[in-house]
Amino acid sequence: MTALYLPSADGSATSYELGEPGAWTKPATAITSRIAYAAAHVVPVVLAENTPGAPAVIDWDTTLAYRHELWSYGLGVADAMDTAQRGMGLDWPATQELIKRSGAEAAAVGGLLACGAGTDQLDPGTLQAGSAGLDQVVAAYREQIELVEGAGATVIVMASRALAQVARTQEDYQYVYSTLLSEVSKPVILHWLGPMFDPALAGYWGSDDVAAATQIFTGLVTDHAAKVDGVKVSLLDASHETALRAELAALPGPVPVRLYTGDDFNYPELIDGDGTHYSDALLGIFAAIYPAASTALQAYDAGRPEEARAILDSTRELGMHLFSAPTFFYKTGVAFLSWLNGRQPGFSMVGGLHAGRSLPHLVRAFQLADQAGLLLDPELAARRMRGLLSVGGFER
Repeated sequence: MTALYLPSADGSATSYELGEPGAWTKPATAITSRIAYAAAHVVPVVLAENTPGAPAVIDWDTTLAYRHELWSYGLGVADAMDTAQRGMGLDWPATQELIKRSGAEAAAVGGLLACGAGTDQLDPGTLQAGSAGLDQVVAAYREQIELVEGAGATVIVMASRALAQVARTQEDYQYVYSTLLSEVSKPVILHWLGPMFDPALAGYWGSDDVAAATQIFTGLVTDHAAKVDGVKVSLLDASHETALRAELAALPGPVPVRLYTGDDFNYPELIDGDGTHYSDALLGIFAAIYPAASTALQAYDAGRPEEARAILDSTRELGMHLFSAPTFFYKTGVAFLSWLNGRQPGFSMVGGLHAGRSLPHLVRAFQLADQAGLLLDPELAARRMRGLLSVGGFER
């Protein structure tokens, strides 16, 4: 068995013995019981200037290999999203290249791909007030939607910091989104990202009250249901999602509007469903737990829902930890597990975000990943963890 010493809360050293990886399987055929996207991160060139404010320099081979790994497990890839550090280290030039390259790779293997379209090419200092500012936002969205559609990916209309900055009323949001939805060539996914993930998005849809914002949001979806494949809601509120899911299911039309859960705390019960409805998934946590997530979805396909739910439940504590406050830094945990599992050469992130979590936080993430069977090569994970502990000042 593989063992190492880990620091305890009082600073002492405790011997920790790693378990075995889970009995995870890759699907022989396409997963059909749920549509599931893993929101993937990006891997920088190790020797690049990976510091706050520096341009993103991406290790394309490693970044794209991670996407192939997700596709090999039957999952879709949600790219150029907040997990990929959009507006948080991943700049617009690198984002354009990521979307184009991911689109080409998805086409080559038949992988399911959806990419974020936002407005992060705009300089906040150049935004105008009133209708002129709203038109700037619309133009920026159009540019990015055209790029995503050209790459052959499904468009995810991301929440916009620029829109949150210039919008003053719910009508401002309705104008921007109605304009865009009337123009898209294929149904899109609408993304409602809560302020726990990005504080700049507080008051989105024109209200700080979630119930009022939901009414505005569902009205927009109802008016444009033919252009909405689904919605991704990231508010970490399971009861809110369950109610919204039922409301979307009741909308008239030949094709239902899907609810893609973005709840990285409560995903097991939301994906499992309530006997009437279930959520599909578009989750950052799936990029960290993808072997288990895929195996669970395969169990749903095989008519074994209890087994599927048990697998998802076994990953919950890890998800709760990685997405603990400040939730903004969950991406650090995703990259950390990628590094432990040998999917990238160094524990580094664009914009220096690898420094976003403390050493004790990472130690706990290591333990929880092991207990969930998600350290796929225990010897490698232990060796890398020892090195990280040594650099952090803990040696035994």
